[in-house]
Amino acid sequence: MDALKTIAASSIKSELPKFEIGDTVRVSVNIREGDRERIQMFEGTVIARRGSGVAETFTVRRVAYGVGVERVFPVNSPNVTDVKVIRNGRVRRSKLYYLRDRVGKAAKVKEQIR
Repeated sequence: MDALKTIAASSIKSELPKFEIGDTVRVSVNIREGDRERIQMFEGTVIARRGSGVAETFTVRRVAYGVGVERVFPVNSPNVTDVKVIRNGRVRRSKLYYLRDRVGKAAKVKEQIR
């Protein structure tokens, strides 16, 4: 078990910025289509973080053309090239699943001035 933990600890990324639940982030994802590669941006609100170590993931939600879209990104994935924090959100929950039921302005997260 100790050898497994040391291998896992060595593969953890440390260059991602510190972001929290409620923050609006722009995630750059490396997409492979056949033999070509491109970077796709996904911008939305972080509604959940789960796991720890190598298995840590975060869920980003946005509304595109009136339809809610959620994507789960592994923090330590080599396909997640960059995460930029656009806005800092002020929330009092660790999971923001209640935003799924909200529409319009009610689905917004207040901004925290840091």
